[in-house]
Amino acid sequence: MIERYTRPEMGAIWTDEAKMEAWRRVEVAAAEELEEGPAPGDLEAIRGATFTVQAVQERERITDHDVAAFVDVLAASAGPAGRWIHFGLTSSDVLDTALALQLRDAGVILVRGARELYAALADQARAHVHTVCTGRTHGVHAEPTTFGIKLAGYAMEAHRNAERLHAAFDQAAHGALSGAVGTYASLGPDFERRVLERLDLRAEPVSTQVVPRDRHAEVLQAIALAGAGLERFATEIRHLQRTEVREVEEPFRSGQQKGSSAMPHKRNPITTERITGLSRVLRGYAQAGVEDVALWHERDISHSGAERVILPDATILLDYMHGLATRIARGMVVHADRMRDNLDATHGALFSQRVLLALVESGMTRDDAYRIVQEDAQRAWDTGTPLRELIAARDLGIDLDATFDLGRYTRHADEIVGRLP
Repeated sequence: MIERYTRPEMGAIWTDEAKMEAWRRVEVAAAEELEEGPAPGDLEAIRGATFTVQAVQERERITDHDVAAFVDVLAASAGPAGRWIHFGLTSSDVLDTALALQLRDAGVILVRGARELYAALADQARAHVHTVCTGRTHGVHAEPTTFGIKLAGYAMEAHRNAERLHAAFDQAAHGALSGAVGTYASLGPDFERRVLERLDLRAEPVSTQVVPRDRHAEVLQAIALAGAGLERFATEIRHLQRTEVREVEEPFRSGQQKGSSAMPHKRNPITTERITGLSRVLRGYAQAGVEDVALWHERDISHSGAERVILPDATILLDYMHGLATRIARGMVVHADRMRDNLDATHGALFSQRVLLALVESGMTRDDAYRIVQEDAQRAWDTGTPLRELIAARDLGIDLDATFDLGRYTRHADEIVGRLP
């Protein structure tokens, strides 16, 4: 992933140095669990074995095999004891088990970020539980709601995504040291169990030499879903920041930030637009992850090249997007006065359902009531005449104060927002 979108903590998990260190941990743990192998002195030499990324890369120019090059470098640094490094293992044993270690570390960061986003959205939902605004369907004014209820929906989705991410990364915490084609012919299942216990991983029940890629696909699907949730929140902010609406704005550093290189007045929703664009990338990675599931026979490496890109990039991107969305949630500028002004944009037409129900309750058929309300609501919208005045002029015998009571739309807001975990 490009540096622009990489935060240090997550980026550090996916460096070549970190990847090879995970390989080293697996190799050392495997050597430590050999029942008939290295003597105590040999184990100390193996534990102290070192590598450099440069040395491995130089060796790979000869071997054309990254794990083989790594094993050569690590074994050479251990001296005679190096013969026990990679004993009975195949490359996938090291690669897949080490990848599980990296994914576990990445999952901790992503779950934490998802929960921080939830907390920020939930705090804002509670703060704006009674901030009345217009609810919209199809982009058109529908009925009043509160901004707190809006935000509660995004908060609940963030909570679900945190749970999905936790579950996805947990099920991916499986390693395998079952050897070529997964038969345990060299070292046996007990050896695998002992090594994985050292690494705090679970054993893949049937590995076929590689850990099945549906596990990794599930991680990428959870990441893509989390990205879609961020996009949904970002899309709402983008719409609400439009000049004609201007109910909510992204944080903007006045006097420092520039919204446009040409137009000084501009304050564009660039951060939410960035979230929207990057969520598309995450969905592409999820698609590639699904396509990585089907391998030839017990294994091939058609998944390998894709995974070297999509797993680091997906986790790095979602981590970055979590940071953006949390900053927006905490620092958004809410124009409550503008929300109240926009409630009047249809001159009361958004009370049409309440009028309809009041007429039905008075004894009118639903179809007759609908036609009356539709005609007056559209006239109110088109002419600027308040709907309440038009209904009053018909003298239909309904309680206008109760019918046009804005509080009806907010009376359950506390209960709805109170459902947040």
